[in-house]
Amino acid sequence: MSTVSTHVLDTALGRPGVGIEVRLERVDADAGLVATGTTDADGRVGELGPESLPAGTYRLVFDTGAYFTRSATAAFFPQVSVTFVVTDSGHYHVPVLLSPFAFSTYRGS
Repeated sequence: MSTVSTHVLDTALGRPGVGIEVRLERVDADAGLVATGTTDADGRVGELGPESLPAGTYRLVFDTGAYFTRSATAAFFPQVSVTFVVTDSGHYHVPVLLSPFAFSTYRGS
């Protein structure tokens, strides 16, 4: 099982955010791209990155601009960036609730 997973829900439409490109990056001293993925038909990327990540600061970047462009929807945020800290070997699930003019996130389970 991967250390990081995500799920995008388009709250304006009440359905999964399908086909959103997602990047996992390390942003501290060892900065760099860790993994990429695309949300599936359920809006999920279940396996993003390796089975374990060293402690550090990471960022998920969601290409929301391309997602909204595909449906000809005007949107305010061309990308959503969520920065979080990995402190142990647990699983980190980072869901995003998305609409054209807002987003929210939390640490899921």
